[in-house]
Amino acid sequence: MTSRKRIALVHATPIAIDPIRSAFEAGWPEAERVNILEDSLSPDRARDGAITDQMSDRIVALARYARMIGSDAVLFTCSSFGTAIERAASTLDIPVLKPNEAMFEAAIRKGGRTAMLYTFPPAREGMEAEFREEASRVSPSAEIESFLVDGAIDAVRAGDEATHNRLVAETAATIEGFDAITLAHFSTARALEAVQAATPIPVLTSPDAAVAKLRRLLT
Repeated sequence: MTSRKRIALVHATPIAIDPIRSAFEAGWPEAERVNILEDSLSPDRARDGAITDQMSDRIVALARYARMIGSDAVLFTCSSFGTAIERAASTLDIPVLKPNEAMFEAAIRKGGRTAMLYTFPPAREGMEAEFREEASRVSPSAEIESFLVDGAIDAVRAGDEATHNRLVAETAATIEGFDAITLAHFSTARALEAVQAATPIPVLTSPDAAVAKLRRLLT
C-alpha cells in the first residue's frame, strides 16, 4: 500500500485556508494536509511594500520547518512572496510551490491573453512577474492584464463572503477578449461559481491548479 503524501500548506492569512481545503477534498482527498498559519506575514508585507531580507528569511524558515515535520511537498497559499518562495525552494530537496505557478501555466496553455482578478494590491507586481516567467517557458507571446476588485478583500476579511463574490463576479462580467480569467489569490477562489455564472470565458483558480500539479508530481 502506498503511504499517504503529506503536504504542508503555509498560510499568511486565515482566509486562504478554506479554499485550499475544498480543493484538496475535490481533487486529492487522500493527501494528508498540514496547515501552518503565520498570519503576521500578510500585514507585514502590506506595511513594508516589498519583500525584505528579513521577510524572505521567515519564508525560508517556514519551508524548512515543513520539511522537518516530514512533508513531501510545501505549498504556499499567499501570492505576495514569490521571490522568497523561490529562495526557499532552492534550499529544500522536496517540491516547494508558489501559489499561482500551476494556475498561470494552465492559463497560458489556453491562449495568448489572460485576465487576472486580484484583490490584494501588494501582490500584483510580483504575480505579473511570475506570469511572464512562466510564459517564457510555455509561450513567450502570452500576455496578462490585471484588474483590481476594490473592496473585495475587506469584505471577505469581515466575513461577508457574499459581497466578496459579488464584487469579483461584477468585475469579471466587464472583461472581454481574453482566453482565460485567473482568480489571483487562494482567498478569491471562493468566488469561482459566481464568476463562472457571469462570464463565458474559462475561469481558473490557484487552489485547484496547485492540487492537480502536486498530485502529478507526487503520485
